[in-house]
Amino acid sequence: MRLLRKKHQFKHTFDKSVILPSLIFIVGVCLLAALFPKLINGYLSDIKNFVFVNLNWLYVWCVTIFVIFLVFLMFSRYGNIKLGNNESKPEHSFFSWVSMLFAAGMGIGLMYFSVAEPMQHYSSEVFQGNHDVNRAKNAQLYTFFHWGIHAWAIYGLVGLTLAYFAYRYRLPMSLRSCLYPLLKNKIYGTWGSVIDVFALCSTFFGITTTLGFGVVQINSGLVTLNILPDASFIYQVAIVVVLVSFSVLSAVSGVNKGIKILSNINISAVIVLMLFVLCLGPTVYLIGSFTNGLGNYVNSFFDLTFNTHVYEEETLPWFYNWTILYWAWWISWSPFVGIFIARISKGRTIKEFIAAVLILPTLFNFIWMSVFGNSAIWFDVNVADGALSRLVSDPDSLLFRFLEYLPLSDLLSYFVIIIIMIFFVTSADSGIMVMNSISSQNAPNAPKWQNVFWGALLAILALLLLNAGGLLALQTMTLLTALPFAVIMILFAVSLMKALVIDYKYYERDVSVSTVPWSGEYWKQRLKQIVSFKTREAVDKLIYEDIKTAFLALKSEFEQNGITAKVETYDNPVRLELAISHDVVNDFIYGVKSEKRVVSAFLVNDENLPDLESKTTYFPKTYFGDSREGYDVQYFTMNELISDVLKHYDRFVNIVAEEANEMFVSSNTNETRGNREKGSSDHGERS
Repeated sequence: MRLLRKKHQFKHTFDKSVILPSLIFIVGVCLLAALFPKLINGYLSDIKNFVFVNLNWLYVWCVTIFVIFLVFLMFSRYGNIKLGNNESKPEHSFFSWVSMLFAAGMGIGLMYFSVAEPMQHYSSEVFQGNHDVNRAKNAQLYTFFHWGIHAWAIYGLVGLTLAYFAYRYRLPMSLRSCLYPLLKNKIYGTWGSVIDVFALCSTFFGITTTLGFGVVQINSGLVTLNILPDASFIYQVAIVVVLVSFSVLSAVSGVNKGIKILSNINISAVIVLMLFVLCLGPTVYLIGSFTNGLGNYVNSFFDLTFNTHVYEEETLPWFYNWTILYWAWWISWSPFVGIFIARISKGRTIKEFIAAVLILPTLFNFIWMSVFGNSAIWFDVNVADGALSRLVSDPDSLLFRFLEYLPLSDLLSYFVIIIIMIFFVTSADSGIMVMNSISSQNAPNAPKWQNVFWGALLAILALLLLNAGGLLALQTMTLLTALPFAVIMILFAVSLMKALVIDYKYYERDVSVSTVPWSGEYWKQRLKQIVSFKTREAVDKLIYEDIKTAFLALKSEFEQNGITAKVETYDNPVRLELAISHDVVNDFIYGVKSEKRVVSAFLVNDENLPDLESKTTYFPKTYFGDSREGYDVQYFTMNELISDVLKHYDRFVNIVAEEANEMFVSSNTNETRGNREKGSSDHGERS
């Protein structure tokens, strides 16, 4: 009986601390939005409006910081650090990598807004007072702004931070890992689970709403082509069932098969479509408008970035409903897109990652939006007599109505529907994979039924909300999650910077200065010293006895050569100083002081270092008469220490002998000496 029970045991890799609260929250919110769509959307819209009106500056500053931070990293000394160990190689070709991150990052939205957004800006009352040319320029400029570097910087920050900690530190592929330098092992506790629950819910809500609106656009296109008689709910059910089934199959097959293949097909298809519209549309106008628009974007970049429209009250509603909504939308999608980008980016350098994520998708988006958006505006002015402008309230069908003004419009419409369907599948399959990863802590060999579970839940809740009219409420809920996550992303940046500084120092640090004069003569003694961590008393004794003996011997030799030297000791803290005074130039100082060092807790618990009993140890550190950094001299023999002092004295003599350094070495002599003596009396007693 026991064997039978084991045989039928239910296997899963879900983390209960993440999956249970997430499902309760997801199902609860979706049911409320479905049962009381108007009421819930009304409450949530009031909250959203309050946040957008009163805290829009916070979105602006956060997104600006993300852009500046990533650009800094790209050009900094940290840019050559790899997302993985130093020998890591990229797992995917450059084309496949860019195709996958692009398909996950923009997806259906690129098709949905390619005509709709430029036309809506062009037709907006905010720009109605401008000349037609300026309205067209503004439409292109703000479309570039919303789909450009700022959007990809949001995705890039999450993806980069997670990829770095997952592949460099070998932490779980989970957002909790992004805060490891700040939380340390607490990421495995309650705080880590809260972050993952937040990421899972945000990902589910974002994908559900996007797929819901994608189904509506596909349905509208099929009706336009007379493939379906109407846009009734039964046809939407059929579309969802078919496409989600393909998404599940793609997710189950893994990144290297279904997702990569579909992404490569997708990016190839959209390039073909874009070239078709470019060649058959107003080609010269499109090339010229793209060039003009790119220059306009570059020139206006900083003004757009920091503009809160506070001096233009008539544009504030537009600003809230477009720019701030977009920033919130990208931020709410960033857990999903960031995790997916991280999963496919092992082996890339930080510089390569940022350059590719910020520049390539942005440039493609600009070309895409110019070709479709500017073609639509040109047709609206020169051919359609404003017919497209009058359709801006129906964005679901606007793209298909635009295609009617191109040759082979029916063929193009079929092709567009196929692309939207592939986008649907690539967004859903990567989303299913990411949600399964979050909910199971990226556990290896997760059962395939878990992907089926997430696909089914997506389909059921999307259709439920679509039928009940609750998608808008869920979309508003998704936007509200962006504000707290924006603050968390700032912490991601702090955490990443802290880790990179340590990383760079670790790999760039040369051997200790104290090891330079070593020979093999005293290797046994030095091995004992290396694995021994000294107490304060031991270091004080070393300074007062061994180092003082060396200094006194050197003082005696100086005096035999006609140079007056002083050896002085100080207490609280313990210091020993050899000084040679000069009337004109600054004094020569070579001192040794007792310095405290806090040791990593990992080292304290290491069984291979049995004599380390606490996190605090001490060592003798040099200091000089200028601001140069000192170093550890605990391993020096007496002769090596004397030799080291003489090296610094030789440096000192050569510097003061150069006429060009005369003003420098003689400046503030008395002040420097007075401050040092005052510091000695304040902080220690001379003995």
